[in-house]
Amino acid sequence: MINVNEILETIKMIDEEYLDVRTITMGISLLDCADADIDRSCEKIYEKITRLAKDLGKTGEDIEKEYGIPIINKRIAVTPIAMLLGVSGGDPLKYALCLERCAQTVGVNFIGGFSALVQKGFSAGDRELIEAIPQALAQSDHVCASVNVGSTKAGIHMDAVKLMGEKIQEAAELTKDRECIGAAKLVVFCNAPEDNPFMAGAFHGVGEADCVINVGVSGPGVVRAALAKAPKDLPMHELAELIKRTAFKITRMGQMVGKIASQRLGVPFGIVDLSLAPTPAIGDSVAYILEEMGLQTCGAYGTTACLAMLNDAVKKGGVMATNSVGGLSGAFIPVSEDAGMIEATQKGILTLEKLEAMTAVCSVGLDMVVIPGDVDASIISGIIADEAAIGMVNSKTTAVRVIPAIGKQVGEELSFGGLLGKGPVMRVNPASCEVMIQRGGRIPAPLQALKN
Repeated sequence: MINVNEILETIKMIDEEYLDVRTITMGISLLDCADADIDRSCEKIYEKITRLAKDLGKTGEDIEKEYGIPIINKRIAVTPIAMLLGVSGGDPLKYALCLERCAQTVGVNFIGGFSALVQKGFSAGDRELIEAIPQALAQSDHVCASVNVGSTKAGIHMDAVKLMGEKIQEAAELTKDRECIGAAKLVVFCNAPEDNPFMAGAFHGVGEADCVINVGVSGPGVVRAALAKAPKDLPMHELAELIKRTAFKITRMGQMVGKIASQRLGVPFGIVDLSLAPTPAIGDSVAYILEEMGLQTCGAYGTTACLAMLNDAVKKGGVMATNSVGGLSGAFIPVSEDAGMIEATQKGILTLEKLEAMTAVCSVGLDMVVIPGDVDASIISGIIADEAAIGMVNSKTTAVRVIPAIGKQVGEELSFGGLLGKGPVMRVNPASCEVMIQRGGRIPAPLQALKN
């Protein structure tokens, strides 16, 4: 039975503590759209996406009105386009422009899947798609791209790492008149999940059903508010218990929204991603949660320990609320999207090196980090390699979404608006790693890969 106090508590979470469903993401397989003729393939893609997702936006809006639950984004994730390009050949930009047209027709916020999975090498279509990513992102508003360059099973594909450092720099350069937004729509993964509903890294994996609904929930403000009421001498294990109970409530809401959307759209329900995804709104911050635990500022010594506990408690609480946990699930630390992290960066306390340490214990990795525009592409590749190594050895998903701020230096700022927020340009270690990056080849899979 749900009592009145629980209802009032949920209303307060939504009205005052920024509780929301961050995204309803429809995953669509495009494997049956592959064709030796690229134009014919694009026709099939447009027909399938617009048919299946025609009511996605309206359904989200209807649920929002009926239940009073904010649903911030409606998104689509598709089969990695490199697979279709391997069949058709031709100009990859045709696929990007087709996806953009689909997004505009059905009225979603983003469409992800201009992607390639190259953790063990390049197959047909992979390199061609990667080469086209900067132009694809520059010529579209809704298309997002991702490339998986490593995994615990395969190791790290260093030729792809080198190439992605160059493509990130190029994507920023091509969109320098739009705050370098191209690089903000591009993620480089290790151990990319097949059911991630969050952009820019969402794609629809080949092991997924033909069409599914995935939900990403978010509630950093709710967790922060719960911790703010706790006594300052409350032991850490009791704080963890408080986070678990709060994460349970947040996840139940996501489970409900996902099931309702699934029923109304006639599409199977996939997963709930339990991630605490912050926004630039004051109070809706993962950094503020860590500070409520007792840190003066996010980035102080103890930050990694607090984040590890937060991530674990969110998963433990969320997994009790749904049997459909998936995606990334944990605590995100996107700098430009988190008011507390922006403040800590501006104070010089939160550094790139500390962020890298934090990524060993939380969801994803170096996310929405703005770096000087003149950083060499090989240094970006070195950042990618380090993050991929953390993911590979720890058997977890890690990623890099860095934005070279063309024409700007440390202390200046890029402003993206909306959920992407604004990002102060962070200092990057200038020491060269070019010789190592130029070696190419593959870093072998670690011993942890031998689990069979």
